[in-house]
Amino acid sequence: MKPLVVKIGGSTLGNRDTVLKDLAALQKQGMPLVVVHGGAQEVSHWLARLGIPTSFINGLRVTDAETLKVVAAILGGLVNKELVVGIQALNGKAIGISGSDGNLLRAKLKNSELGYTGEIIATDPTPLNILLQSGYMPVVAPISFGEVNGKLTLLNVNGDTAAGEIAAALAAQKLIFLTDVDGVYDSSGKIIPRLNIDEANKMLARSTASGGMSPKIEASLKALSSTPLVRIINGKIPRALLNEMENGIGGTSIVPK
Repeated sequence: MKPLVVKIGGSTLGNRDTVLKDLAALQKQGMPLVVVHGGAQEVSHWLARLGIPTSFINGLRVTDAETLKVVAAILGGLVNKELVVGIQALNGKAIGISGSDGNLLRAKLKNSELGYTGEIIATDPTPLNILLQSGYMPVVAPISFGEVNGKLTLLNVNGDTAAGEIAAALAAQKLIFLTDVDGVYDSSGKIIPRLNIDEANKMLARSTASGGMSPKIEASLKALSSTPLVRIINGKIPRALLNEMENGIGGTSIVPK
């Protein structure tokens, strides 16, 4: 059975009890699962506590050397391990890793303005497949690695982008984005139930998708190279994942044609 890739957005982490229960329940039903998580709000909270200024360009965090340390510690450490422990508390089997482990996500510098922010250039799903074959649920933090000035270093990457790349590399049965909204909205504020690749590209070109939704749509297009379906749903609704797997009602579907 091909795995299900689930992206947990930072906006839903505060409401994660139902999500974790759903993940543990699906695993017990025999569903192979890979979880990719965000945590930008938690990173911003700790940067503020440490007195480190932060800024964004087009929705991406400017990551200098000090910011990178906090990003790696919070996403790869605190957030990742809290999710793993939460799943295990529900008798799930999970192992937390980051994109820098096992050559999972290799990246290059996106541009000089963003500092240590990476653009993913290669994905090796081998460590994920090993964990899945052993009955574990990999929980992936969006940290990558790449070469900067001749040295390999950690790089910060967008969690949505990481989820899309991982779904594509695994040829996942489905990629599900759990967000804090009901799906993709059109310009009049109505939910769009279905988008194909052409429609999604036009939406991006017209910049009609809200700021937080654009990277999800871009990641969806990447995933659709080998994954037949992407779903964007409200992860704060109780049993969101279980309902999705039972009936797939609501939200937005993004499909090849």
